[in-house]
Amino acid sequence: TCLPDPNAPNVVVTKLTLVCATAPGPLELDLTGDLESYKKQAFVLKEGVEYRIKISFRVNREIVSGLKYIQHTFRKGVKIDKTEYMVGSYGPRAEEYEFLTPMEEAPKGMLARGSYNIKSKFTDDDKTDHLSWEWNLTIKKDWKD
Repeated sequence: TCLPDPNAPNVVVTKLTLVCATAPGPLELDLTGDLESYKKQAFVLKEGVEYRIKISFRVNREIVSGLKYIQHTFRKGVKIDKTEYMVGSYGPRAEEYEFLTPMEEAPKGMLARGSYNIKSKFTDDDKTDHLSWEWNLTIKKDWKD
């Protein structure tokens, strides 16, 4: 077995995936690289589709209690939503864990279309900020313009 790097954080968030059966391709953010680049690009989500968010993460050394995924959604600079998902408690292991949010429906209708800025945070009971990142979602009438 390979031991985790002692300098690596205990909790490493590796990926965010928008899981949507009707999407033309995978909608994935690699969270191990340059997080700044995600502020400049956007996922396109077709209005009204059902989707879930999948967070992939690893626990390296010790049990972590009360993991939470918190998401703040902004539209034109105004916070319109805050969602908090209880992820749970996890022990160290070599394989990644995956957490899936409940099914959600993308907003639909002319007023819902447009760009959304999302501030995501992966934290725990001790208020440790394991990872915070920003990304953008654009709701469109169809997958492609």
